[in-house]
Amino acid sequence: MFDKKPKSYTDLLGKTNRIVEGTTIKGDIISPADFRLDGHLIGNFQSKGKIVIGPAGSITGDIICKNCDIEGKFDGKIQVLETLSLKAKSIIHGEVICGKLAVEPGATFSATCVMKPYVKTLLNDQSSEEKTA
Repeated sequence: MFDKKPKSYTDLLGKTNRIVEGTTIKGDIISPADFRLDGHLIGNFQSKGKIVIGPAGSITGDIICKNCDIEGKFDGKIQVLETLSLKAKSIIHGEVICGKLAVEPGATFSATCVMKPYVKTLLNDQSSEEKTA
């Protein structure tokens, strides 16, 4: 009746990954959980959760995620299923596809932008095309 399964170690800590300031990663990251990047990523990032690029963080590459908050720098193509939030000190270059876009005054936004309420189906269509190719 009161059988409670013990929570795993990751459940107790939360499911947020973190790359700290001063760290540089060259390569791709795939994560099922939320992610905070205060370092630098040169490569692609894919997550089923939320990514936060901190004020000292930067990504050069492509991003596919559910939600995204950017305070740092991004250069590449970003596809956000739901909401992309750009903070006042963020610098964005490249191509943006998102469901909703929130931009604070002061953000640098030099990108093409497509806002689509059906981004979820768009991303699913692209992943199925990649599997068949």
